[in-house]
Formats: sequence, structure tokens, C-alpha cells
Amino acid sequence: MIPPAEAFFTASGVRLRRRGSRPGAFNWLMLPGGPGIGSESLFGLADALDVPGTCWMVNLPGDGSNVSPPGAPENPYDVWPRVLIEAAQALPNCVYLGHSTGGMYLLSVPELESLLVGLVLVSTAPDASWRAPFFAMTQRHPLPEVDAATHRYEAERTNERLRDIAVASAEWNFTPEGVTSGRELLRRMPYNRAAVDWSDRNFDETYVHTWWPRSLPTLIISGAEDRIVQQTPWSQPTFQGPHILHRRVEGAAHFPWIERPDAVASALRALVDRMTPRP
Repeated sequence: MIPPAEAFFTASGVRLRRRGSRPGAFNWLMLPGGPGIGSESLFGLADALDVPGTCWMVNLPGDGSNVSPPGAPENPYDVWPRVLIEAAQALPNCVYLGHSTGGMYLLSVPELESLLVGLVLVSTAPDASWRAPFFAMTQRHPLPEVDAATHRYEAERTNERLRDIAVASAEWNFTPEGVTSGRELLRRMPYNRAAVDWSDRNFDETYVHTWWPRSLPTLIISGAEDRIVQQTPWSQPTFQGPHILHRRVEGAAHFPWIERPDAVASALRALVDRMTPRP
């Protein structure tokens, strides 16, 4: 049963906040990228969707603004990313949507497959091989503002300084068409440096997906102009199948709903046609 509150916490402190609801049985669990960036980064995506059911914005304990949530262990990162299971168990007919690193966390928790009725992967990757092309891109297209913000952050490791790095990187994350809106998005977000540090030490470099949907309806959304997470690995035979939808969004980058919200919404509607609520 859906809790009546607009927001609630799981036993270990995962926070779910309701963001829009339409008639329908599905519960869309929207997990941000980053790591460290709040689920507020997905508000625009949730608002652009026209799909049946309720959108829930998900923050792991210790991520974004979800600091010291009730029930979280003393070190909330001790339960990352397996605590994603709790959110999928809290509501019926869940569809997890993971953006960037959020999608990678989802693909590292194999227990999720049996708990979901659908999966959406946005601007994410099946393993850490995206990192080398990303770093090479930053060398080909340097942003002095990023270097300066990084030096300030190293001298004063605060969430505010972390935000400065994100804002300075807008030209990498968005197309020229979307960079102004994208920069404002990044400026508004809450950030959490402890989450960034945990992922850097424990996940980012060694990540390899530990499961892949065998029959679960799955949608892969890739911005054609994504310069952050290389999308070419999804063309491998492993990631094909009658239950897998691939949508390449022309004119969009790492946050494809910023430049092409209608195309992203259309892709989600196509997935809905393949999903069946459970009794």
C-alpha cells in the first residue's frame, strides 16, 4: 500500500518523496546520478513525463540533502547500494529509473530484478569503461573554470565548493542549446561530498554490472551528444533482446530531458506499453 505521506523513509533511511501522480498502478522510483547530487536533479524529468502512476524521488541515506535520516546506520554508506532493495520493497509495481551513476548502482544489485516491473537506464553504463573516454574528452576540451573550482575544492572540501565544480562543468554536460538551463539546474542542486568520496573509494573505478534483465521490460535512453558517459557499450549483443528498448535522443546530452523532454517522455510511454502490473 502506498503510504499516505508525501515523503517517507525506509528502515535504513532511504528517502522517497512524491513528485506527481496520475491514474495508474506503477510507482516510478527515480534515482539521481552524481553521486552526491540530490534527486532534485530529476524533478524536471518527472514533471515532463506522462505515464501512469506516481513518481517518487529517491535519495539514498547520506546522498544529496538526505543527511542523518531516521533509521540510517551511523555510517550510512555501509548499506550502499544494496539499500536500494528497501525502496523497491516499499511500494507495489515499482519501476526503477537510474540516471548516470544511479543506473550503475541499480545494475550492481541483482536482487532488484525480481522486485521490479520495469527498469529505465538514462545516460548510464554497464561498467567503468566509460571513465577513460571521459577523462580523454576533458583533456581535448579543457574548461579552465573546472580546474580553478577543483583547486578551491581541494583547499576547502565543502559541499558549496563541490557545487562550484559541477556548475563549472556545465559545458561538458549539456549541448550549447541546453547549457544555460543546465547550469541553472546544477547551481540549484544540493550536493554531498561524503557520498562522492564513498563512491570514489568503493565503486566508481571497479564497477561492473552484476545482473542484466532476462525478461524485465527495460529502456535504455542515451543522449546522442553525451560526453560524460560513453553510450556505445549498449550496442553489444549482451544488451539486446525483445524486452530491451533502446532510445537514442538526438540533440540531447548527459541530461537528455533538459534539451529534449518530449523525446524522453515518448520513450517512457513506449516502455509503459510493455509493462504489466502485478495482481
